[in-house]
Amino acid sequence: QVQLVESGGGLVQAGGSLRLSCVASGRTSSRYVMGWFRQAPGKEREFVSGIVRSGTSTKYADSVKGRFTISRDNAKNTVYLQMNSLKPEDTAVYYCAASRDILVLTTLGAYDYWGQGTQVTVSS
Repeated sequence: QVQLVESGGGLVQAGGSLRLSCVASGRTSSRYVMGWFRQAPGKEREFVSGIVRSGTSTKYADSVKGRFTISRDNAKNTVYLQMNSLKPEDTAVYYCAASRDILVLTTLGAYDYWGQGTQVTVSS
């Protein structure tokens, strides 16, 4: 079992930055591929970014490429999502997730554990 707790969300103006954190407890996060998803009001939850266990490979949704950066510190059981040049369309609840798979997959079903989410609101 892995428990995931996100933090770092908040209200920011367009063009601003936020850094989300996800701390894993229970089994060490280094055993898992980690991902970030988001869900805007009235929309389905969507993949944002993911990182393999070693941190050597990452994947991003086209909508965030060049603006968001995912990283992990396995010694701290923590995954980060640095979000720059934020846009109003980035407004959503952001969820951290852990997968027992080897590769970064973009589908919700590939992830075994989920956090409760943290709200990110970008004002125009």
